[in-house]
Amino acid sequence: MVTLVSRTGRHLQRYNKDRRQVVGCIPYRYRGDEEEKLEVLLISSQRQGKGMLFPKGGWETDESLNQAALRETEEEAGVLGKLENILGIWHFQSKSQDAYMFPLLVTKQLEYWPEKAFRQRTWMSVPEAKEVCQQSWMKEALDKLVKRIALAKQEEEEGEGVGTCTLS
Repeated sequence: MVTLVSRTGRHLQRYNKDRRQVVGCIPYRYRGDEEEKLEVLLISSQRQGKGMLFPKGGWETDESLNQAALRETEEEAGVLGKLENILGIWHFQSKSQDAYMFPLLVTKQLEYWPEKAFRQRTWMSVPEAKEVCQQSWMKEALDKLVKRIALAKQEEEEGEGVGTCTLS
């Protein structure tokens, strides 16, 4: 059996002008064959009463931004997938953090992961996620993901049936 351990401590954490650099993902999938059935994965907070959230954590000095996003998502949510272009950066005055968030199209859900004993994960629709997620910045990130997916789908539909013609 493989022992799974999360990174702990803050000795390798990145800071920018006293602001802790945090990185995370919005894991998502399509239920069944229908692309309209978008679901996102939320995890329970380790702190009592903090509700559900997207996996995130400190960006460490020995990893790239993308590596940190993938690591945090695997440690906290137990999922792997295709990391997409960054959604944005959110700043928090209360905790002095900058959070870089990415969409992650989930391709594999692990049975065991480092924080399984401390967290529950739940797939839900976007409206359900907005209802249970207590942090407004995470709701904003989710809205941005939904808009990006809708725009990509629209561009794909507009591109269908368009052929190329070569003039000689």
